[in-house]
Amino acid sequence: MTRSVVNHHVSNLNNLANQLVVIKRDGREVSFDRDKIRAAILKATDQVYDQITQTLLEDINRVMEDVVLEISNRFHQDIKIYEIQNIVEHILIEHGLTSLAKSYISYRTERDLQRSQATDINYTIQKLLNKDQTVVNENANKDSEVFNTQRDLTAGTVAKAMGLKMMPEHVANAHLKGDIHYHDLDYHPYSPLTNCCLIDFKGMFENGFKIGNAEVESPRSIQTATAQMAQIIANVASSQYGGCSADRIDEILAPYARINYEKHMADAVEWVEGLDKQKAYALKKTQKDIYDAMQSLEYEINTLYSSQGQTPFTTLGFGLGTDWFEREIQQSILKVRIKGLGKEKRTAIFPKLVFTLKRGTNLEPADPNYDIKELALECATKRMYPDVLSYDKIVELTGSFKVPMGCRSFLQGWTSEKGQEVNAGRMNLGVVTLNLPRIALESNGNLEQFWQIFHERMGIVEDALVYRVNRVKEARPTNAPILYQYGAFGTRLDRNDSVDELFKNRRATVSLGYIGLYEVATAFYGAEWESNQEAKAFTIDILRQMKQSTDKWSNQFGYHFSVYSTPSESLTDRFCRMDREKFGDIKDITDKEYYTNSFHYDVRKNPTPFEKLEFEKDYPLYCSGGFIHYCEYPIMRQNPKALEAVWDFAYDRVGYLGTNTPIDHCYVCDYDGEFKPTARGFECPNCGNTDPKTCDVVKRTCGYLGNPQARPMVHGRHEEIKSRVKHVKSE
Repeated sequence: MTRSVVNHHVSNLNNLANQLVVIKRDGREVSFDRDKIRAAILKATDQVYDQITQTLLEDINRVMEDVVLEISNRFHQDIKIYEIQNIVEHILIEHGLTSLAKSYISYRTERDLQRSQATDINYTIQKLLNKDQTVVNENANKDSEVFNTQRDLTAGTVAKAMGLKMMPEHVANAHLKGDIHYHDLDYHPYSPLTNCCLIDFKGMFENGFKIGNAEVESPRSIQTATAQMAQIIANVASSQYGGCSADRIDEILAPYARINYEKHMADAVEWVEGLDKQKAYALKKTQKDIYDAMQSLEYEINTLYSSQGQTPFTTLGFGLGTDWFEREIQQSILKVRIKGLGKEKRTAIFPKLVFTLKRGTNLEPADPNYDIKELALECATKRMYPDVLSYDKIVELTGSFKVPMGCRSFLQGWTSEKGQEVNAGRMNLGVVTLNLPRIALESNGNLEQFWQIFHERMGIVEDALVYRVNRVKEARPTNAPILYQYGAFGTRLDRNDSVDELFKNRRATVSLGYIGLYEVATAFYGAEWESNQEAKAFTIDILRQMKQSTDKWSNQFGYHFSVYSTPSESLTDRFCRMDREKFGDIKDITDKEYYTNSFHYDVRKNPTPFEKLEFEKDYPLYCSGGFIHYCEYPIMRQNPKALEAVWDFAYDRVGYLGTNTPIDHCYVCDYDGEFKPTARGFECPNCGNTDPKTCDVVKRTCGYLGNPQARPMVHGRHEEIKSRVKHVKSE
């Protein structure tokens, strides 16, 4: 007997309380929906009966008739949620279904308890002390065994509990239920921190800045410039919670490399005869300075620890400079990465490298910087980075060219009151992600109901994002001097200025995330829907309606609300796990134990890179606030031309492309390739080595690289490893 039978309409009560409003615990008002009552009873039924018999089915139908009838007789305008639950409980008892009544009461009590525990600091701290994997393993690049990370996790656990109490009750409730995800709850809203940003390095270098007690002047060499850059990154990362990016680093650092050249030229004039020899000497010395400076920056970033107990999530963008100094900086960045870290030449996790492709600059063999593109290809086959940006496509999608803030969050084109295009010094104020697969599952194949629930949830997301903005505006410049007073955010504020001066008029972005377009379409069109044009149009329409909403909010509130393809490192698991508990195993949706991230092609079908990019290229137009495409490859070290074919194919189709290729290495047997995930970590498939000291395992997580093997084993590590691998594939 299928459960769909129990969902028939109660014929004599079709007109029941069409205008009746249900008042939720969090104060929200929603339309009365008998299907939600039926779903709760069926959920309780699962705990009591092995199967639904015809007799039980008839009993439930009679219970539903009586419940709806009593509500109709007693309530005519609104009804509180607990009043509905009380009616259900006593009617179940009246019908002699005492076991079912107990299960229903227990189910409701458990839901209330879960909500209460989420804001109970003692309970949440105990989860941390017990090393609950949802707490200690939420971030792939945080080592929970380290003291300062433990301190940050403790503070974050308290901040989550307090933050849930601070935000609007209906927003907190939607987050706890899994309808939405309020990102970075361990930092915000407890503290009015910003998310990710493009640091204004150019302005800070030219005008000087202050860190702690030190007044820092403009650098007089490239070595000093990169040392200052590392210090700025550490301080910015400790004053916000998201990633930080350096845009056009080759062009920013070139003037300081030129200072080195001028110093060497002055020495050469004094000691070397002949202009040609003098220039050759100065260039050779400057070339070494540049390489050493970029190597130092790589090491410094990878050895930094922010106050959050992690290496700052840093992105370096480069590739557009064409003079000698800019070219040398680009080549040095790539050569340093190819060489690797330390005596074992391990792959550097940070900074994330993003190389810009541009027609006429480096895309084709006749272009002046084509040789650097070839070096970037070699680097990507050996170290997975750099990811690549297609210059013309980024301008088309976002309105101007710039690298992402962090891993994938893009600013939209913005012009100051003086008519100047501004990118560096701008920021994002946070993300809230909508659980799209849940809406599809709740609508039971009814598209009209899908859109009804969708728009209801969009209202909650709007409230959550507006709250994020208003909370960040409560910060003062003195809370984060490096950001607001000393130039990281561009315009420098006085201590009593409003930080909103740097956010309003769409200078800052705030992001509406989403997850699981694949699963949504699967719910309505089946698992093989990618070639179904009607199904794809449906998924695009979801993003189109999201963008229409964010455009409306932008006009209404004056901040740039954008649609963002969420980097769901743990969210692919969280949403699916919660929906699996609610709806059970649903083939090709919850039974996979992960949701497909954003708009990506179902990786289980193993599409070619060309098929994947051709399919995905239509989506970023509607989610230009954040996106990235990935392609899976075998070992590519001996075949960079194959990777170049994909880059060239992608140039006019997608704006931002990453490479997933096996680069794990075993130092015992010298194996190169992909290690196997096991209960002990990752294992060399050639010799069985699992010792992190003698192997280098690097995986994509959340748009960045991660080294899961290097972190100590903790309780639940095997499940985390499986989740990480699934996430990488789902990208």
